[in-house]
Amino acid sequence: MNCSLSNTMSARALLSSLSLTPKTPPDISAQKRNHCLGFKHKYPFHFRIRVRLSSQSQQERCHVNFRVSARSSSGERGGGKVRADVKSEPYDISESIPESVKFEEVVDGVVLGKKELELELDSESESESSVPWWEQFPKRWVIVVLCFSAFLLCNMDRVNMSIAILPMSAEFNWNPATVGLIQSSFFWGYLLTQIAGGIWADTVGGKMVLGFGVVWWSIATILTPIAAKIGLPFLLVVRAFMGIGEGVAMPAMNNLLSKWVPVAERSRSLALVYSGMYLGSVTGLAFSPFLIQHYGWPSVFFSFGSLGTVWIAVWLSKAHSSPLDDPELRPEEMKLIMTNSVSKEPVKTIPWRLILSKAPVWALIVSHFCHNWGTFILLTWMPTYYNQVLKFNLTDSGLVCVLPWLTMAFSANFGGWIADTLVSKGFSITRVRKIMQTIGFLGPAFFLTQLSHVNSPAMAVLCMACSQGTDAFSQSGLYSNHQDIAPRYSGVLLGLSNTAGVLAGVFGTAATGYILQHGSWDDVFKVSVGLYLVGTVVWNLFSTGEKILD
Repeated sequence: MNCSLSNTMSARALLSSLSLTPKTPPDISAQKRNHCLGFKHKYPFHFRIRVRLSSQSQQERCHVNFRVSARSSSGERGGGKVRADVKSEPYDISESIPESVKFEEVVDGVVLGKKELELELDSESESESSVPWWEQFPKRWVIVVLCFSAFLLCNMDRVNMSIAILPMSAEFNWNPATVGLIQSSFFWGYLLTQIAGGIWADTVGGKMVLGFGVVWWSIATILTPIAAKIGLPFLLVVRAFMGIGEGVAMPAMNNLLSKWVPVAERSRSLALVYSGMYLGSVTGLAFSPFLIQHYGWPSVFFSFGSLGTVWIAVWLSKAHSSPLDDPELRPEEMKLIMTNSVSKEPVKTIPWRLILSKAPVWALIVSHFCHNWGTFILLTWMPTYYNQVLKFNLTDSGLVCVLPWLTMAFSANFGGWIADTLVSKGFSITRVRKIMQTIGFLGPAFFLTQLSHVNSPAMAVLCMACSQGTDAFSQSGLYSNHQDIAPRYSGVLLGLSNTAGVLAGVFGTAATGYILQHGSWDDVFKVSVGLYLVGTVVWNLFSTGEKILD
C-alpha cells in the first residue's frame, strides 16, 4: 500500500463520521432508504461497501473513494459513492482495522488541492432506466389528456355542420326553415342521453361509456354525407344519432375524473378537458373551409369522423374506469389518488329521492340553466350580432370568429390554476367554488351591459371576448361542483344539470329570435344579465363544496 497507515486511520474515521458501517444499513426508515438508493418498492436488500484508497508514493494527501451498492430481493440495484481528500496525520494505532473493511490500491484517480467533501448519489435502478419517459407520465393525467382529446373531437364534429350547411343547402335546395330543422335535430338525441349517460357511467364505468360515445358520434359523422344524398329524413335521424353519442360524453368524463383526479387537481383537470371543446371549435372552424374548398363538403365529415378510430385505439389500451382497475399504475400514484378521494365502488342503484331533496343539487340545476342561457345566446347569435350591428364581413374576419373560443380556452385553464392554488393554500372548497362561479356570472353580466355604451367595433369585440373569457371561470365553479358534493353520483348530477343547461340553450336561442323581432339587442342582453344575477344569488345562497351524498 503506497499511502501511510495514518491515511488508513483517517479513512476509517471518515467512514465512522458518515455512518457507513460495513455490512450494516444506516438507521433510517426503509421507505427513505429505498428512495435514496433508487428503489420504488419496499423489498429487503443487501449492502456492499467498497473503499478504494488512491495515492502516488508518499504524498501528504490521498484520494479516497467510498462506494455503497445495494441489491433488493426483487433484483433492483442502486448505489451511491463518496469521494474525499484525506490528509496524512500521525496516529497511535491502538486497535486493528476490522476485517470487513478492505482497501484496494489504485494507481490513477489522484485528486490534489481540494478540501471539500463531494457527495453524489446515483439512482441506477435497472427497472427505472428501462422504462421510457412516457410510461412514467402520471396515469391520471393520461386520462385527463385523453378526455381532452375526446372533447376536441366532439366539437370538431359538431361545428363542421355549421360550415358545411352552406354548400349543402345550395346543392339540395334547402330553405332556411329546413336548415334550422337540420341544425336542431342534433339536440333531439343530445337531450335523450344526458341523464341516461350519467346513470350508465356511474353503474358500469366511464371508460366504456365515453368509448361508446366517441365511436357512435364518429360513425354518425361519417354517415352524414351518405344520409344527405339519400334524403332529408335519413339526415335528420343521423344527426339525432350523433347527438346521442355526444350526449354521454360529459357525464362519462365527469365520472372518470371523479375517480382519477385528487381534489387539489380537480379544477385544473376539468378546465383542461373543457378547453378541448373550445379548441375543437377553433380547429373545426379553421379547417372546414379549407377542406370544403379543395375536396368538397363531404370531405369534412369523412376526415373528422375518421379521427375517432385513432382515439378509440389509444383509449382502449391506456384508459381504465378506476385506478383500482389499472394493473400498471405505480404504487405511489395509487396512494396519492386513493388518499385524496372517496370510495370507488360502482353505483348499483341511484337514490333519486335523496338526490332531489338536496338544496345544493337544485342550486346546480338552476345555476346551470342561468349560465347556459347566456352562453348559448352568445355563441349561437354572436355571428349575427357581428354582421347586423358591427357590420363585419365574417367571411374575411376569421379571427373574430375564433377569438371567443381562444379566450375561453385560455381563461378556463387560468381559472383552474387559480382555483387549485386557493385550495392548496387552505381555502375551503365551498369558498373557492363560490368565488369562481361568481366571476363566471358577474363578469359576463358586466361586459354585456357595456355593449350599449361602446362606439367602435373593436371595443364591442373586446367586450364580447371578455364576457366569454370570464364566463369560462365557471369550469372551476359549477362544472367542478358535481364531483365535490357527490363523487359517486357525479355522472348523474351532471346529466341532470346539463339537461337544464341544454333546455336553456334551446329556449334561449328561440326566445332571442322572438325578442329581436319585437325589440332590440339591448333587450336580449338585459334578459341574459337578469338570469346571470339570479344564478349568482342562488349559487351563493345554496351551493356547497362539501360532500352531501355518499
